[in-house]
Amino acid sequence: MVRHMTSNSDSELWKSQPWKKLRKNLFRLQCRLWKAVRVGDRKRANNLQKLILKSRSARLLAIRQVTQLNKGKKTAGVDGKASLTFQERFDLDNLLKTQVNTWTHSKLREIPIPKKDGTMRILKVPTMKDRAWQCIIKYSIEPAHEAIFHERSYGFRPGRSTHDVQKYLFDNLRSKSNGKDKIILEMDIEKCFDRINHNHLMSQIIAPKGAKLGLWKCLKAGVNPEFPEQGTPQGGVCSPVLANIALHGIEAIHKSVRYADDMVFIFKKGDNQAQVFDEITEFLRVRGLNIKSAKTRFISATDGFNFLGWQFRVQKNGKFRCTPSEDNYLAFRKKVKAIVNNSNYGALVKSQKLSPIIRGWRNYHRYCKMDGSRFTLWFTRRRTWNVFNKESKLNRYQTDALIDKAFPAVPYSEHKHFMVKGDASPFNGNLVYWSKRQSKHYDGATAKALKKQDHSCGHCGLKFADDEDIHLHHVDRDHDNWKSQNLLAIHQSCHQYIHMSK
Repeated sequence: MVRHMTSNSDSELWKSQPWKKLRKNLFRLQCRLWKAVRVGDRKRANNLQKLILKSRSARLLAIRQVTQLNKGKKTAGVDGKASLTFQERFDLDNLLKTQVNTWTHSKLREIPIPKKDGTMRILKVPTMKDRAWQCIIKYSIEPAHEAIFHERSYGFRPGRSTHDVQKYLFDNLRSKSNGKDKIILEMDIEKCFDRINHNHLMSQIIAPKGAKLGLWKCLKAGVNPEFPEQGTPQGGVCSPVLANIALHGIEAIHKSVRYADDMVFIFKKGDNQAQVFDEITEFLRVRGLNIKSAKTRFISATDGFNFLGWQFRVQKNGKFRCTPSEDNYLAFRKKVKAIVNNSNYGALVKSQKLSPIIRGWRNYHRYCKMDGSRFTLWFTRRRTWNVFNKESKLNRYQTDALIDKAFPAVPYSEHKHFMVKGDASPFNGNLVYWSKRQSKHYDGATAKALKKQDHSCGHCGLKFADDEDIHLHHVDRDHDNWKSQNLLAIHQSCHQYIHMSK
């Protein structure tokens, strides 16, 4: 049916969609899928995946995810489109409705990204249409694999984070666990995303035939001509899920912890390190992967090692210490210096730009040992104060207020993170547990609002059980009014719709 609508009517129609109902519908199907795979009922799981693939809720939520919520939503694919009009979103909904099981993937736009070692990582960006299709595929395969993924796999999975990895290493390397007597295998996989064997990957994916055929075309659209049977395109919506599927099972070889393709193995006295290493090598070989020898080594826990932006070390007295790694700290300091020393804008703009960077860094390291002048940022704060005081015509108290805004306080609680329970998943339906965990990622006024609202969105009323960002909304639109009754913790998407209707 041909639609003749003005852009305004398309906009209103998009905003008026029953988003709360759509989210509940999709989540209900995903929970049923998770339970079916959990009990080994693959036939029922396959039928539920087909329901998700043809679900209007999944289509509209996927389109919204890639056009409004994803961080890379403004990056264009090979077709040059960096956004979709409301009319185009509805047209895409109709296209996905008829072609979701016969989808032909477009070519990918290649963007080179420099790595720390001087080499280049190629980011392969799909078109908006392909991203929406991949998102639907992700909705249908992620719950199925969440039901069987290993409990010590934490990367790019809903409800899990790097802080779970940090806590796991603390539990296994502290003095009560004889950490100083243990050996660590730091391991790096050579070009993991570029070398995963397609045939083996497809044999592991739980999905209907139509979805598998589409995924096969997706994989072939992003291959390196030199390795036509290998690789998952980095930059795709479902690429992290595919990488987790490919590496699933490596955790069972020996005591270890994995975050995507980064992993650490822990050996105690008497463990056969050579045998375990051979088993890991064979596991990766079957999947078309190799260990990168230059970045793989056995090291004593007392010598320390870097992982996920942290340095982990067991002291001679057995106490476990975790601090920001040298590279992480220097990269953060470089960002701060670039803003502080920039002469193109004044102290007020600088404080606004510094605040999210410093808050994010402090939040990431909130469970580390952060005392001392370096990690408390005492010298950085003093230097910034001197620059602000020199540049601006403010009095001392006004400068202090800007500094407090630029360097927001974040409470530190060394090793106090609560790990996710075993192999639990948000698709098990325990909304209370997962909404409380999601809320713990926030502090200050947002944390107070979340507690006041019982960890539910102040706009739609749904629990914060997924990984969508939580925003703090000022009810009277005055961002200088920070009274508690004027603040609402809401979903990022809800925040967008509130301001779209302004």
